[in-house]
Amino acid sequence: MKIISVNVGRPRENPWKRLPATYIDKRPVEGPVRVTSPGPKGDGSVGLEGDRVGDVANHGGTDQAVYVYGSEDYAHFSGLVGREFAPGAFGENLTTTGYDVNAARIGERWAGPGGLVLQVTGARIPCGTFRGWIDERGWLKTFTREARPGPYMRVVSPGHVEAGAELEVVHRPEHEVTAAVFFRAAMGERELIPAILEVPEIPEAEKDFLRWTAKQ
Repeated sequence: MKIISVNVGRPRENPWKRLPATYIDKRPVEGPVRVTSPGPKGDGSVGLEGDRVGDVANHGGTDQAVYVYGSEDYAHFSGLVGREFAPGAFGENLTTTGYDVNAARIGERWAGPGGLVLQVTGARIPCGTFRGWIDERGWLKTFTREARPGPYMRVVSPGHVEAGAELEVVHRPEHEVTAAVFFRAAMGERELIPAILEVPEIPEAEKDFLRWTAKQ
């Protein structure tokens, strides 16, 4: 797959969660951007140099270091709502083309420039900030129904990213739990959860979240 845009957030007020700031307003940047593992969640750090998150309790950290979204999925939603979405509009770090990122399996590894290796850890779960930012009537229901969430990644080996660079799938686990399947389970299809919990590549924090979801 090819990276068509590398996007870094700009701080802005967050009226949707009553937090001091949100960094969902991600804009394309030029040139190579360093990518490293940010460490545990809690201080707002993410993988891309110069970026961070505002909701430090729920976003960022090792298993949400990089968020990826496909241009093909933007085209899908543009067709549904009659509105064009530019790269970074959903708050992703990397906008890609040429690969179905929602069909990526949890634990799948992608190699990129400068020795970079990323690993799929889960999927984006929509929140109030995302709903307010997109500002489309019924947006969370639409996003949930279409199950095109985009995957979160951890940084296995540091490197860099830049527009025009290629990412190569170098490892694909044997199981069938994709980012889309994980998303569907997290968003209400509880019958999927038991099988997902058996997948060793899923981070424990994500398993805990699914266990909590199953009880709701």
